[in-house]
Order: sequence, then C-alpha cells, then structure tokens
Amino acid sequence: MNNPINGPVNSHRGLYSLADLDDDSIQRIVRRTIELHTDRAAHTSPLTGLVTGLLFTKTSTRTRTAFTTAAIRLGGAPLAFGPADLQTNTGESAADTGRMLAGMLDLLVVRTAGPMQELRELSGGGELPVVNAMSAEEHPTQGLADLATLIHHFGGLDGIRVLYVGEGNNTAVALARVLSRQPGCHAVFASPAGYGLPPAVLAETAATAARHHGSVTEVHDMAGVPEAARGAGGSGDIHAVYTSRWQTTGSSKPDPHWRDAFRPFHVGADLMDRLPDAVFLHDLPAHRGEEVSGEVLDGKSSLAWTQARMKAAGAMAVLEWLATT
Repeated sequence: MNNPINGPVNSHRGLYSLADLDDDSIQRIVRRTIELHTDRAAHTSPLTGLVTGLLFTKTSTRTRTAFTTAAIRLGGAPLAFGPADLQTNTGESAADTGRMLAGMLDLLVVRTAGPMQELRELSGGGELPVVNAMSAEEHPTQGLADLATLIHHFGGLDGIRVLYVGEGNNTAVALARVLSRQPGCHAVFASPAGYGLPPAVLAETAATAARHHGSVTEVHDMAGVPEAARGAGGSGDIHAVYTSRWQTTGSSKPDPHWRDAFRPFHVGADLMDRLPDAVFLHDLPAHRGEEVSGEVLDGKSSLAWTQARMKAAGAMAVLEWLATT
C-alpha cells in the first residue's frame, strides 16, 4: 500500500466511529472539507496509485457518489462491490473476506445496515483502512459533512444552538458526537419517547460537551424545546434546525403505529416561522410531508442542498486524511 507521493497508507487508521477520533483530527478533516468544497482541485492527488474499494450493501445516492468521485478526483481508482458481489453472500466470514481484500486494496469504504463490528472484521485484522459510510450505530462521514456545513455557514459554533428533531438514529449519533466537541455549542435532541439517542451515547456526548463548555440535552416533547434551549444559557435562540427521515435506511420499527408518535415532530413552516433566523438542515433523502414540509426543505432557510454537496468534499477530505496521516 504505497502512495508514491505521500508514502505508505497508515494501515492501522480507519474511520469507524467519531468517538475514536481526537478533536484535532475532527477539526483537520472539517477544515479540509470546507477548503475542498470551495476548491475541489486544492490537493496534490494523494490517492495516485491507490485502489479504493466501495462495498455498499444498502442503497445510497449521495454517499456512494461522493466517495466514488472523491477517489477519482484524488487520483485513485475506485472499485465498486454490490450487495451480492462478494462471497460473504454465500457464507464466507467478514474476517476472511477482509483478510483477502487487505492484500488487494489500499482503502475500503463500507455501507451496511449491520453492526460496526462487521466493518472492523473487514479490515483484515487492521491491515486495511476502512471508512464507515454508515452502519447501524453511526454515520460518521455524515456528521463530519454536517459539521463542515454549519461551520461554513456560521464561521464558528461558539454560542450556536442546534435543534435536532426526529429519531435518535445513526445520523443523530454522529451529529451529537461532532457538536459535543465544539466549544460553546449547545444541541437539543427532540425525539419521541423510546426513539431518542442511545443512553450511552447521550451520556457520553453530554459529558464531552460539558468539558467544552457546551451541552447536549434530550427532550421527548416539542413543548420542552424552548426550556431546554434556555437551559443552555444565553437567549435560548435556536440557530439551526436539523431533521432526518423517520425510517432509517435498512431499519424497521416494531410498533406498527410508530408514525403516530412521530407526527408532532414534523418540521413545518409553523416551527420555522417561530425561528425566523434559523437555518434548516436535512441529511437527505427526504420524505416531503412526513418529517419535513416541502416549503421548508426548498425554502430560503434550507442548507440541505449545500449540505449534500458538502458530502463530496467531505469524502475527499476523509480519503486524503487516511492516505496522508
């Protein structure tokens, strides 16, 4: 795994969870994301001579396109695998598959509805750097692109309050982890009871945010949002509202009436009109009329389309980081 420009890829690096990264690494990737969003040619082709495998076992538009084009723009060669292409589909273990791929690939990007442990097994015992392009527990590259979008818009997040509305899914986990690292940033997660952030993640990110003079809190009633925002100190104004699909890719809910619990968490013009200075974010794809109205998604306050384009620059920044660190 030799890069003729920057030397060997550090085979023990990978991006499985944002919890594994230190603050400096997160800030470095986000800074490069913003730079590459501004100028996609602002690099030295760090993937020249390298082959990046892309294993997507679940549907993807933005993330798959982002990493495929990122590998090409950085001078590398992408090699795509579909959900039925590998022998894991016939019973070969992820560990055996990873051991083989480690001898043929330089980097591997994986999307799965399975656990993060599956990605670690595909690393071939740590020989092959693996990027988590979404797993059941977390969507770290989405979180990095989200952070880059917010910093690009606000300039910095000290004193900024972000309201996340909806399920505490893998996107929400990544968002909580990146926001909790930003000095003076406050995040409120509003989810139906039983659908919030995993308790361990909430405890972890709340403690991290407190160390950075910020906060991560959770409410299960939209009526509790103003009080939670005020509890963070200052005016309590919400500067950004974020939502995602109620039905996470590759998942299902055991309660057949779950939509009834989610309806009060719809982001419509009535909510955004009460927050006239707030911007709107969505990780896409969106279901207009369900988690968000078309009026909000396509409205003047929406950063959702900038956020989607930021994923292309984010993929470049992550691959460059792996190839040059």
